[in-house]
Amino acid sequence: MAINLVTKFLKYVDEQFSTESKKSLLTNNDFAWTGAHTVKVYKISTGTMNDYDRKGTGTGAAGSRYGKVESLDATTDEYTITKDRSFTFAIDKLDNDETQKELAAAKALARQQREVVIPEVDRHTYRVMCEGAGNKPAAVTLTEENIYDEILKGSTALDNAEVPETNRYLVVVPDVYVLMKKCKDIVMETDIASEMRVKGVIGMIDGLSVIKVPASRMPERFGFMVAHPCATVAPTKLEDYKIHEDAPGISGSLVEGRIVYDAFVLSNKKKAIYYQEMAAGETA
Repeated sequence: MAINLVTKFLKYVDEQFSTESKKSLLTNNDFAWTGAHTVKVYKISTGTMNDYDRKGTGTGAAGSRYGKVESLDATTDEYTITKDRSFTFAIDKLDNDETQKELAAAKALARQQREVVIPEVDRHTYRVMCEGAGNKPAAVTLTEENIYDEILKGSTALDNAEVPETNRYLVVVPDVYVLMKKCKDIVMETDIASEMRVKGVIGMIDGLSVIKVPASRMPERFGFMVAHPCATVAPTKLEDYKIHEDAPGISGSLVEGRIVYDAFVLSNKKKAIYYQEMAAGETA
């Protein structure tokens, strides 16, 4: 006699792990993109310092004692948003019902944002920052013995470029963070304000707020990055998500999403990013 054993499906979905974006800490939205897909940013030159001519010997134009009269240059950098991305999928009514509502459109949309959209935007932004960094030393092999010295080089580079000393961030991937934890010279402050911890800051080193980002969102051979948010503009011009019930030709829910975004490193502020790459053949 055949016996059909009962199969029980739990109301549980094996969700993928995902990490919240840290992008907002490292970038800014200083420009207004409303009504525009492209913005132009002025770069204004400065005048030369001279020795003041008290005797009025007439070395300057028209006998100016202040020196030669110069004209200031006003050039522009142009930034055009290039990323216009979208997705769509349908959820049949019976599929939703027979999976105990685990295919509900709202849950599926939140999952799409968490596991697909946010990681894509992060990967693009971090790649732009690494490529546009004004300080890119030769690749090195990072170890627990040299990691602190290499981080100090990043801070020093920003100091010499006169980047604001506050609001600087150190971005590391998990394997590099392990090296930091093993380094006897690093004493990390972990008494972080709750609002900063919620945003993703895990500690402080020499005035740098430490952020840990999954290696999958970083360029290959990423070591670490020291950055000030003034350097990178990361606009999201449009973020539009819709759930249509019983759209034409579909018995169920039609989910659609569109996001228009980009990231730009400002040419006059690129020195506010220090990117250290790992040596060839190494990955963090």
